[in-house]
Amino acid sequence: MPLPFAPVRRLTGLLLTAAALSLAACGGDGDETATPLEETEATQTAEAPAEEGGCRDVEQPPAKPEGELSAPKRELDPGKRHEVVVTTSCGEFTIRLDPESAPKAAASFASLAEKGFFDDTYFHRIVPGFVIQGGDPTGTGTGGPGYSTEDTPAPGTRYTKGVVAMAKGGPEPAGTAGSQFFVVTGEDTGLPAEYAAIGEVTDGIEVVEAIGALGDAAEQPLQVITIEGTKVSSR
Repeated sequence: MPLPFAPVRRLTGLLLTAAALSLAACGGDGDETATPLEETEATQTAEAPAEEGGCRDVEQPPAKPEGELSAPKRELDPGKRHEVVVTTSCGEFTIRLDPESAPKAAASFASLAEKGFFDDTYFHRIVPGFVIQGGDPTGTGTGGPGYSTEDTPAPGTRYTKGVVAMAKGGPEPAGTAGSQFFVVTGEDTGLPAEYAAIGEVTDGIEVVEAIGALGDAAEQPLQVITIEGTKVSSR
């Protein structure tokens, strides 16, 4: 699915092509998604990759098949604090989920994380100064879990630095989500309220920034950045 800016469903577009500017976060079964990048691609310029930043050299994990899961039936308790620690080859960052903003997408993300769906996948799209996108088991930018959810974003939703949202395909309804997600690395992407915002990074933003520097002008990673595991906690 596409990313916010077209977080790409096909991650290439992940965040989107300059023309599409609509993010698509891959979450579905094979349709292209626009990604945040697509929306800002025309105005973003590639930044030089950061020096070592603590990212280990790792091999690209083999592609996994498209998911064949069903959407979770339970939503997260809004009275509790739900966090997902994402361990990458660059270090860890913590996402605090917001079940009130996107209850279905947040519950889906937590469920996928608990199942290990994101383990041994990688960030297939990196747009310096914009977003990093991952969550596609196939690594093609078109993969997803086998289902999608829909949470209509509030009109005033903003995608600022540290916000985590779900990518969707350009033609999909606003708030459609699969498994592809993006983390905003720019101060304010200016994306329209079309992507389900599931939370924000509350710890480890420096890790996200290090990953975000490792992309080229074509939105391709300059080195493999893997997601090694995720841990969900609710309290």
